[in-house]
Amino acid sequence: MGRILIVDDTMFMRTLLKNILFSGGHEIVGEAADGTEAVAKYQDLKPDLVTMDVVMPKMNGIEALKEIKKMDPGARVVMCTAVGQEQMVKLAIKSGARGYVVKPFQAPKVLDEVKNVLAS
Repeated sequence: MGRILIVDDTMFMRTLLKNILFSGGHEIVGEAADGTEAVAKYQDLKPDLVTMDVVMPKMNGIEALKEIKKMDPGARVVMCTAVGQEQMVKLAIKSGARGYVVKPFQAPKVLDEVKNVLAS
């Protein structure tokens, strides 16, 4: 099971993801509400995996992903995206994301994607 950093600008989504991941036996080591905070927390916490929202204030998920990959090329990041943001997902994968999940979250899909990325 992994040590996970949850990044989303809405408390509701972070709580939802936390509950799903916790139910799958993962440890939530931190949360961030924007990309800038995500990069700082990644450096401090060195999580096994990051769930990263795409659309956030200050620094979006793609920019934060690129910053994290600069610090740690082996970083495992799973993007969280709304339906209809396929172009953002393609850009995220090109930028180094290892996978993605679509909102509204379905617990089995989230847990499967996290498990697969942690195993990679």
